[in-house]
Amino acid sequence: MTEVMTVPRRAPQQKRGEETVQRILDAVRTLLCTIPLEFVTTSRIAKEAGLSVGALYRFYPDKQTIFDAVAVRHVAQFRECLEIGVMHPLRQEWTTHGPRINAAKFLEDVISSYVAYMDRCPDFRALALGQLISAGTKAREASPISGLPSVLKSFLLEWMRVPSTPELEMMLSVASEAGERLLAYAYEQPSREARARIIEEMKRMLVGYLFVRQG
Repeated sequence: MTEVMTVPRRAPQQKRGEETVQRILDAVRTLLCTIPLEFVTTSRIAKEAGLSVGALYRFYPDKQTIFDAVAVRHVAQFRECLEIGVMHPLRQEWTTHGPRINAAKFLEDVISSYVAYMDRCPDFRALALGQLISAGTKAREASPISGLPSVLKSFLLEWMRVPSTPELEMMLSVASEAGERLLAYAYEQPSREARARIIEEMKRMLVGYLFVRQG
């Protein structure tokens, strides 16, 4: 993985350019679901998209940038799923029953939603678990400031009234890294049952780390 955050060579200015970008992203998603990662090349992506390699390079300088673009879109889509499936019911519960927050259930629901999303989107799973997202893009999309851990940070700050401190930032970074590694380990298991057991243990560990010690 490259250490810097990748960016497209150019943003599409017209509908035709937008359609070309979508064809490229759709092509790489299809390839990630059907062939080994090492065979996903810019030439193969261009062929799958029905484009010349030159047309692909007009928008993306390399394969890594395309991978990152796919991952960024998936993160945005997952956050929409999280808003609908977890955050909205939480707000309804608050409105109906008052401030009785089950922190453990919240985190378990977030993890379950993420696992379900990866199951539905094998191309994102390949990128995330295969460490194919550049370190720079991952830092932007998965930092406590702007990425998925920000959901947990917002929950701690707004719903549990935990103060924002450097220690909290460290805890979120550690929880994010531990969760990522344990998810990769879970998906290496030979059966869905074994994977589910690892994920349940991961939930217990992260709940204890993030919430029990918060008191």
